[in-house]
Amino acid sequence: MARLVLRGVLGIVMIAHGVQKVSSGGLGAAGASFERMGIPGGAVFGPLVALLELAGGAAMLLGLLTPIVGALFALTMLGAAVLVHGGNGFYAQAGGYEFALVLAVLSAYLAVVGPGRLSVDSRLLVPVLRRRGDRAVPAGA
Repeated sequence: MARLVLRGVLGIVMIAHGVQKVSSGGLGAAGASFERMGIPGGAVFGPLVALLELAGGAAMLLGLLTPIVGALFALTMLGAAVLVHGGNGFYAQAGGYEFALVLAVLSAYLAVVGPGRLSVDSRLLVPVLRRRGDRAVPAGA
């Protein structure tokens, strides 16, 4: 149940950030915003991050492809912490990396431990892997 709550909070936060990026002028504007922040390849990565936040947030809510989405979120948030927020210190209220770091750690945690029993992954993916005899799938996944 705890992983369901963690996935839910992370999914909602990421969707909200994706909506914020897209509703501020579309995917092109997200790219321009990333470029203004000095992010290398911002014109490409801005739209990709916006789409990842939207689609990945929905997938995280469902517990779909959780290890992949969690890893992508973790890398994205570490990038944000270093490239965007790092020069502003620790605290989020000053534009620091605090919140990005928390999202990165939560994402990495879910990528490693999986989505839990109440997820699409556990209903579809785990039974398929068990039928194949994959011993790396824990019984409680």
